[in-house]
Amino acid sequence: MKKIMTFPMGGVHPPDSKEYSNSFSIRNAPIPSLAVIPMQQHMGAPAECLVNVGDKVEEGMLIGKSTGYFSANVHSSIPGTVKDIQEIYLPTGMKSKVVLIELEGEFRKPGSKSDDWRSASPKDLLDKIVNMGIVGLGGATFPTHIKYNLKPEVKLEYFVVNGVECEPFLTCDHRLMLEKTNEILEGIEIINKIMNPQDIYIGIEKNKPDALAVFEQTIGAKGLPFKVMPLKVKYPQGDEKQLLKALIGREVPSGGLPLDIGAVVSNVGTVFAIYEAVCLNKPLIERIVTVSGTAVKTPSNLKVRIGTKIGDLIDECNGVSKKPGKIIVGGPMMGFATADLNAPVTKGTSGVLVLSVREANLAGELTCIQCGKCVAACPLGLNPTTLYKLVDHGLYEEAKAESLFDCKECGCCAFVCPSHIPLVQGMRLGKFMVKKQKVK
Repeated sequence: MKKIMTFPMGGVHPPDSKEYSNSFSIRNAPIPSLAVIPMQQHMGAPAECLVNVGDKVEEGMLIGKSTGYFSANVHSSIPGTVKDIQEIYLPTGMKSKVVLIELEGEFRKPGSKSDDWRSASPKDLLDKIVNMGIVGLGGATFPTHIKYNLKPEVKLEYFVVNGVECEPFLTCDHRLMLEKTNEILEGIEIINKIMNPQDIYIGIEKNKPDALAVFEQTIGAKGLPFKVMPLKVKYPQGDEKQLLKALIGREVPSGGLPLDIGAVVSNVGTVFAIYEAVCLNKPLIERIVTVSGTAVKTPSNLKVRIGTKIGDLIDECNGVSKKPGKIIVGGPMMGFATADLNAPVTKGTSGVLVLSVREANLAGELTCIQCGKCVAACPLGLNPTTLYKLVDHGLYEEAKAESLFDCKECGCCAFVCPSHIPLVQGMRLGKFMVKKQKVK
């Protein structure tokens, strides 16, 4: 029996609440009659809008061109006519230009699967990832081509596939692993050809025994040199720093990247998107989204076109069963609360959670009682209460000196805080203010 691994410091054990949706197979969400497609769906610079009001666009057509290396292409998820171009605030709080496309015309016919990648060069495969607008689908939306574009002298030791999905309620990755096992494995083979790592690990938490079993069986049947690694159920196991600490016993240095310790990490959704881009010539125009929470009538896992309104997804799940206390885009630990049901699904939208008043935990903030629970829970060994106080007093540079930017905003500190202090929001504000001052 394989050893069940985990990271050594901090972490919490929130109820995983995956029973609401993990037994529901992925089904197609309705095609939106009006797609709202942001130019800022990734870390880095927003894409440059290539269309104007009145233009006709096709499904999968490039409508936003990456602006520089640290950016990503954006494609139309539906055929239609550009009705408007606006600026809106996304649930993340980020302001973005959006293209409003009214559904019209025909969808493209699916092409046959291609195995041409086996004779393609690593550069050609990397170019395909760039052109198809692939970004990390685990939440960070880091442009994938940057991770995979290794310098010639770099010999990658580990490529780690992140199938952990440790956020409560979310089951989109779990269902994807069960239903698209072969496609994910072919995506890993494509990535293997691009970077040629010494070892490939697939990390899956042990609360997904069916996913662990199907990957073990399929890898064995195919004779692939990939290793399936079971992990303890512990949040935030899916954070790449904690995942690498658990799997390879190495720690990403402060301000560093996994590549600094010889590793690259990608989410299973990203790997599947790479398979579709390379084998089906399909841009990143849709993704799997979990709609869940005790206030939604029919929790589901939906294949959703980018630009679909989150309110339409809730309607597709038969609406609400009780008064919602909070609607969250993403997971409950790291997601963003929103009151705007017209907000669009983006490349980074893993979930839409409709929480009851009880689940939302709307208790008011109290004074810090210096209990130290947040310090014990932090998987990076930071002092969240000190950082929060520095930010709250406008001492942003001092907070930066106390390793503010090492914070991954995982939410462990806020989860255990008996005073309900919005610690994560404080960290986000502090980072924003440091960057704002730097720009000035």
